[in-house]
Amino acid sequence: MSDSNTAVKGNAVFDVEKIRKDFPILSQTVRGKPLIYLDNGATTHKPQRVIDRVRQFDAEEYGTVRRGAYKLCENATQLYEDARKKVADFMGAEKPGEIVFTSGTTQAINLVAHSFGKRFINKDDEIIISNIEHHANTVPWQVLCEERGAKLKVIPVDDTGELVMEEYEKLLSSKTRMVAVNHVSNALGTVNPVKEITDKAHAVGAKVLIDGAQSTPHMKLNVQDIGCDFYTFSGHKMYAPSGIGGVYGKMDLWEEMPPYVTGGDMILQVTLEKTTYAKPPARFEAGTPPITQVIGLGEAIDYLNEIGMDNIAAYENSLLEYGTALLNDIEGVRIIGNAREKASLISFHIEGENPNDGHPHDVVSWLDQDGIACRGGHHCAQPTMIRYGLPATTRASMAFYNKTEELDALAESLKKGFPYGFVVL
Repeated sequence: MSDSNTAVKGNAVFDVEKIRKDFPILSQTVRGKPLIYLDNGATTHKPQRVIDRVRQFDAEEYGTVRRGAYKLCENATQLYEDARKKVADFMGAEKPGEIVFTSGTTQAINLVAHSFGKRFINKDDEIIISNIEHHANTVPWQVLCEERGAKLKVIPVDDTGELVMEEYEKLLSSKTRMVAVNHVSNALGTVNPVKEITDKAHAVGAKVLIDGAQSTPHMKLNVQDIGCDFYTFSGHKMYAPSGIGGVYGKMDLWEEMPPYVTGGDMILQVTLEKTTYAKPPARFEAGTPPITQVIGLGEAIDYLNEIGMDNIAAYENSLLEYGTALLNDIEGVRIIGNAREKASLISFHIEGENPNDGHPHDVVSWLDQDGIACRGGHHCAQPTMIRYGLPATTRASMAFYNKTEELDALAESLKKGFPYGFVVL
């Protein structure tokens, strides 16, 4: 046990036990053991106030947005746009209209790849990604390159999990049109130097998209300071409902880009001969949006702001340091990804005498017997696994509602598993 369950930022003390009471799911048991949820990189749980806000909106305030002059519609529209402003402020955007709502990061990246690509990418142009991207920030650019005759280049990663910035500089050229990298690797936890990446890309006239799915819940953001042209996020990874997320984009780019999906509410005028499109962000939000989810996202942001992102970052960093020390002390456990700057995520590989022992799927099943929820697999980052010569890893990803005692339990469960090859009989 440790007293690392508090972190001090200024005059504020982070009280994890108080925080945990906000999350009803954390009070349950799994297989007779208290739930220890360490798969926050996949999705996070919702505090009671978000659950209540969504229920209240659906029960008492629900109405469609931007489509009627009656009271319910006007109120819902105001709440919807208020949430957009909350997102803009949370990300450090200049104005709310720079935020386009999508179903999440995957759709957000596809939106930019399709719309930006249609307008700006031509034959022999170049797009740069890294070797530690989620498939959602790899496949859309591959498809775009195939369609437009462009070339995809890849920033290599070193053994610690850090991007090789010298090689990145060599990849940049006058042909580079887009650099798309994650802020935090979902497979390794690496925090990439996105401001430096952006500055170097802009120096050759390229635009930059940052995949912020894994960074948005863990650190204070300022997209204007980063300087990026696009920044994506997912609500379900930041304590909001699933099915909502979005992308920040610079307004001058939004105004030049064609729509991604067409239909209702993204038009100015439709005749049988011609259609003209609405100004951003409406141009990119065709159809009835996920109104309830947007309201839930706004409530989740209020919750995070009240706790303080700096407080969250400080506490989660203490968990990372504590968990890293624990796992490094277990013979046979090898942490994959030891970058100098990491988010609260630990990927590891079991190195037993039998190469078939300790497959991540077996490890996850073993941990589940002790009520511990971790992730085992390639984490939708197969090129990353190939780089490290592994089919998969086991991943423990922490949130601010986790405790050092839970990491103690993870370490003890792993130690118990070695004699049995982590196979649940």
